[in-house]
Amino acid sequence: MFTGIVEELGEVVRVERGADSARITVRGPLVTADAGHGGSIAVNGICLTVVDLDGDTFTADVMAETLNRTSLSRMGPGTGVNLERPVAAHGRLGGHVVQGHVDGVGVVVERVPGDRWELVRILVPAHLARYVVEKGSIAIDGVSLTVAGVEDDVEAAGTRGTVVTVSLIPETLTRTTLGRRAPGELVNLEVDVLAKYVERLLDRRDS
Repeated sequence: MFTGIVEELGEVVRVERGADSARITVRGPLVTADAGHGGSIAVNGICLTVVDLDGDTFTADVMAETLNRTSLSRMGPGTGVNLERPVAAHGRLGGHVVQGHVDGVGVVVERVPGDRWELVRILVPAHLARYVVEKGSIAIDGVSLTVAGVEDDVEAAGTRGTVVTVSLIPETLTRTTLGRRAPGELVNLEVDVLAKYVERLLDRRDS
């Protein structure tokens, strides 16, 4: 389990692509310092298993499901990524419960600069919109954020859909990749897992 509190900005070093899989190598001196084979590291919100370690880099295998559901298939050498180690059982839950299981990708549609912060508006897939509520939590590229606003049925990125607004403080702008995500770029989204469980339980009760 993760918390959505990014520990380090890492960098993709190498991507080896297969027919329906990939092997990705990422540089991250902090997160590799105590990593072990078979351990987990979140890369832009994607929980990956460490299969190899070499100095300050780690390598992970990526299957078709992950490539299809995330922005990882578009990463290449030099891509900056948000890195987080799993939270220890005795650690503080600084953000919210993040599984590292990406639900889908969104599109950055607008950035609105403030004095020292920015509002970022993101178009979310229709199948995820029902899980997002104002003042609720969402993980964007692995960053735990509070939803500042939800707009349904709006025109954005050439389609109509739901747009979620989040506010980025200076710390987030500086220490994560969200500080440089431009309109049109894709971001990984993980909605609140509790909302999905509640929906499932209610569906079973009504059936």
